[in-house]
Amino acid sequence: MNIVSLSKTKARNAAKMIRAKLAGERPDAGVELLRHWPKLDARGGCVASYIPIHSEVDIWPLIDALADAGHSLALPCIKRKAYPLDFRAYDMGDKLRRGAFGTREPMRSAKVVTPDIVLLPLLAFSRNGHRLGYGGGFYDRTLAHLRSESEIFACGVAYSGQEVPTLPTGQYDEKLDGVLTETGFKRFICD
Repeated sequence: MNIVSLSKTKARNAAKMIRAKLAGERPDAGVELLRHWPKLDARGGCVASYIPIHSEVDIWPLIDALADAGHSLALPCIKRKAYPLDFRAYDMGDKLRRGAFGTREPMRSAKVVTPDIVLLPLLAFSRNGHRLGYGGGFYDRTLAHLRSESEIFACGVAYSGQEVPTLPTGQYDEKLDGVLTETGFKRFICD
């Protein structure tokens, strides 16, 4: 295990405890996301979200509001290890199947789509837009792939208390364009 991997593992362990504590303290965080969504200045288009697991912010109120506002929705599907995610079309109420790592995904028959906005779960985010995920690299590969083909907006969804000054990063880590929390929206300058 190299030094970056070891540092990320330590950061993940600490971040999981912090996020679990925040989830208990802020059960209404998902509803608060609605107040700050307009700051993204997102017009129509396809929004790829995720279904929250563990202590992730309950994003369902925002997903529901986006559907009501006319956004088309998509959810991630894991193809296999070390590959980018597919995003498949999702309508509220669609049947979902069991996915890897305790996730739920649209059925394989759902259309594969390219989102305009990707909402990403995370364990921690830094002040300059780096994201600490679960360690599989799925979103980093996915963002790199999507960015090579089109212009997308990658927005982390988190509790504000998940912000840290810096995070260990590797050469394949993709930065966020912004982060949406229960206290506001923050845009990052990607280099």
